[in-house]
Amino acid sequence: MNKFDVIFLTEAREFLFLLDEKSRDKVIFNIDKAKVKWDNELFKKLQGEIWEFRTLYNKTHYRIFAFWDKTDPEHSLVLTTHGIIKKTDKTPEKEIEKAEKIRLKYLELKNKRNHGNKK
Repeated sequence: MNKFDVIFLTEAREFLFLLDEKSRDKVIFNIDKAKVKWDNELFKKLQGEIWEFRTLYNKTHYRIFAFWDKTDPEHSLVLTTHGIIKKTDKTPEKEIEKAEKIRLKYLELKNKRNHGNKK
């Protein structure tokens, strides 16, 4: 049973399509694994509301940034914002900031849509 569902936003999808097939398969396999088993090696909170899916494959560190949408009490979503191939131990601050900007834009659009439906 999945603990949450994952939605790939545009930049995250584009990142996955740029990877070679085996790397992409491994990243998606790990994301699917994280949905059923809580493991900080696969899915970890970075700071604030931003999390990352983590994959190490062929000595390459793949990161896909994400955030939670828990507005539906029975159905938790994790939305992926974008991905990087990590070159250093530390996650670049600008990538976390980028994920946060995408999160805020998503919430703004969602609120507009929800308020528009109530009229």
